[in-house]
Amino acid sequence: MKIELAPEFTDILKFETYPPAPQIGGVWTHALRKNRSENGAFMEYLRLGEEGVQGLPGTLMPRQISVSWAAPGRVNAFHIHVKEEQNEVWCVIGGQLTVWLVDCRAGSPTLGVRRKLVLSGEQPTLVHIPSGVAHGYQAGNDGATLLYSMDAQFNIEDPNEGRLPWNHFGEDLWAEDRG
Repeated sequence: MKIELAPEFTDILKFETYPPAPQIGGVWTHALRKNRSENGAFMEYLRLGEEGVQGLPGTLMPRQISVSWAAPGRVNAFHIHVKEEQNEVWCVIGGQLTVWLVDCRAGSPTLGVRRKLVLSGEQPTLVHIPSGVAHGYQAGNDGATLLYSMDAQFNIEDPNEGRLPWNHFGEDLWAEDRG
């Protein structure tokens, strides 16, 4: 080191590392563009064509578009779609969500891989969540508004929304990062 520290600091000093995010097969992200003006902002969420959503790294034919509002600090986890195919595209349009994805698909080359994403209305990003990938979130201090599309319709008579306990993959996932 070029800067000498006193021994009591050198002994406990650690350096951050920034490895690439772990990848889960079928999960992709796509940053959206907010077009700002003095009057506000405009953003395209999805552009649809005959084949479904256009201009994304994967395919999705939306069958339902929904909105979910999360109260500040709310943990909503873990959901998993297994009765029928149900792939989703999420986008936070207000507030912030810390999202965890875990690949639970038998035979998947990324089985067991966990991936953390921070989605916010400040920098909207789409995230594709394939069937069999457990997903959950924790809302930030101001709560969050989640806009999402799925390629299956919700059936209130027979919901395709399996649940795993919020702490199934460890309570530490939801712990505050204190640096």
